[in-house]
Amino acid sequence: LKEVSNRILLVTEGMAYLEDRHIVHRDLAARNILVGEDLVCKVADFGLARIIKDSVYTASRNTKIPVRWTAPEAALYQRFSVKSDVWSFGVLLYEIMSRGKMPYDGKNNKEVLEILSSGYRLPCPNHCPPNIYRIMLECWHAEASKRPSFHALHSQLENIYSRIYFKTIEV
Repeated sequence: LKEVSNRILLVTEGMAYLEDRHIVHRDLAARNILVGEDLVCKVADFGLARIIKDSVYTASRNTKIPVRWTAPEAALYQRFSVKSDVWSFGVLLYEIMSRGKMPYDGKNNKEVLEILSSGYRLPCPNHCPPNIYRIMLECWHAEASKRPSFHALHSQLENIYSRIYFKTIEV
C-alpha cells in the first residue's frame, strides 16, 4: 500500500484541480494515468473531457464510453458530472488495489449495467484494507450527490496513509 499511496494522492490532486475548473474527464481509468520520473502520476487522455456550465454535462447518445468505469447515470442517461468521475475513481482504486484486475471481468457491457442497476458493487480486492474499500463504496454510491468530492477523497486518503506510515515507522 505504501508504494501506491502517493500515486493515488497525486491522482486525487489532479482530479480536484479539474473539479475546481468544472472539467469532467469522463475516462478516468488506470490506462489514462501516466507515470513519469520519480513515479509522479498525471491524469491524461482528455479526449472525452468537457467543461461543464451546470453541474451536469449531457452527452449525445452516440458517444462511446468505457462502461466498466462509468457511473450508471452516465452510462444509461449520458449525464456526466464530477460525481461520475468520482465513480470512475472508485473503479481506478479497484484496479490499483487488485493489481490490475479487469473490473467486472467475464461480463459484457449490458451485463455490467444490469448488475450495477441491481445494486451490485465490485468486491473488496485481496489485501485491500477495509478503510480503502469503504472509500470505493462511497465512490460507487447509487446517488451521485452522495459521492464525495475529490478534495474530500484526497483528505480521507491522506489521513489513512498517514496513519499507516506513522504505525510502521521505527523509532
